[in-house]
Amino acid sequence: MARPGVAARMTTIGIIGAGHIGSQVARKAVELGYDVVISNSRGPETLQGLVAELGPKARAATSAEAAAVGDFAVVTVPLKNYKDIPAEPLAGKIVIDTNNYYWERDGRIPALDNGESTTSGLLQEHLPESKVAKGFNHIMAKDIASDGTPAGTENRRALATASDYPEAAQLVTRLYDEFGFDTVDVGPLAESWRVERDRPAYVKRQTAAELKDNLAKATRTV
Repeated sequence: MARPGVAARMTTIGIIGAGHIGSQVARKAVELGYDVVISNSRGPETLQGLVAELGPKARAATSAEAAAVGDFAVVTVPLKNYKDIPAEPLAGKIVIDTNNYYWERDGRIPALDNGESTTSGLLQEHLPESKVAKGFNHIMAKDIASDGTPAGTENRRALATASDYPEAAQLVTRLYDEFGFDTVDVGPLAESWRVERDRPAYVKRQTAAELKDNLAKATRTV
């Protein structure tokens, strides 16, 4: 099914990571008419239940296959595993990064603790030939497929994105709109810390105006 916007040109999403966020992005994407190729670290055979639930527009694959087949990709793995993301098949592609830094799970990363880098900045360094954009990192997974509303709805929820590539931020903006959310573009990845964990905008339902206010209140380190 061809749709206006992103889907009219990019119809297949490669999703690397099939946890809470990955599965919810997949669920909504299939509902919107996208083809989804989803992967995890344990192998395609462990995803048969999820794929059966998602229906014929979804299939399971390895991470390398999902990266290669997708017109663009969503990376949603624990931050500690970001260096396992296959770089070569993602070269030249837009990659939406949902990552957050949970030091309790990921171990301490001094560059993040000291405010010298961002989670998406680390992924961009690992994928130098890709175009990384922040997305879906500051919304509860359960809300991704259920909390969206049509454009123009009063008090429509807004989500943030950031990228060093305008076309990547534009893709996230269009995808957000299809999912039912307004967008606030934070700017380059160097500014994406404003929407990371423990900042005022993190995992909070907010309009675009409220999100802008919360982004402005953020401090570089927490």
